[in-house]
Amino acid sequence: MQSVRGRLGLGRLLPLGGPDDGTWITERAAVRALLSKAAGVPGVRLENMRIGPVPHEPVLESAVRPPAGALPPGPLRIEAAFTGSVTTPVPQAAGQLRTTLLEAADEELGLSAVTVDLRATDLHEGPVADGGPQAAENVVPLPSQEASTRSPAPAAGTEPLRGPVGELADVASAVPGVARLTAPLGGHPVRVTHQDDPPARHVQIQLAVVTGRRPLEVARAVRDAVTTAATSDVRIPTTAAVLITDTEA
Repeated sequence: MQSVRGRLGLGRLLPLGGPDDGTWITERAAVRALLSKAAGVPGVRLENMRIGPVPHEPVLESAVRPPAGALPPGPLRIEAAFTGSVTTPVPQAAGQLRTTLLEAADEELGLSAVTVDLRATDLHEGPVADGGPQAAENVVPLPSQEASTRSPAPAAGTEPLRGPVGELADVASAVPGVARLTAPLGGHPVRVTHQDDPPARHVQIQLAVVTGRRPLEVARAVRDAVTTAATSDVRIPTTAAVLITDTEA
């Protein structure tokens, strides 16, 4: 049950970049990043936020095998409810918030967000208290402290990574911008699967990105480093997918 709650707390697995980027980010991590940017919009406080696919819009097939349950690459929609100030017209506040969220999604994260649907739920007088970290608790379900996998170990109840997989974990950890490897989906943060016909190798890495670094750029560097390190036999093509589970200082 704890594992299930932890998985649900991550929210959707959202595609970063395009179909060739092979990168996803948890909805929880994306929302937290957007909340920090939205906190700078005067007189506005976000009450809740979800990020998901745009209905009836075409999606693309990823060039690499995605994590289980991940959304395919395609346009995304941000939905949010907010309270505004009586001193600022609601359309003006909504416009500022929409622009901020779209720019942050693209420039700060690499999300292909094309639309933001906003709903004003209330108006208040005076300044808004800074509720960024607290507001995050109301945006997407968060797992319990015990299920947050914030310990330095790769995963609870597992042995440290050894052998070729451990070497790939070291390569991924050494990429600038990687805070640490994580394993909220269970198992180890680095998984290697093999295919016999035709021969192929696939690596999946779960990690947290240093706050302030663009997750998509860090993931691209990780994929390049890992695929290079894993290609010991040029006759066996290697692909890699990255799941960004959090951002950390």
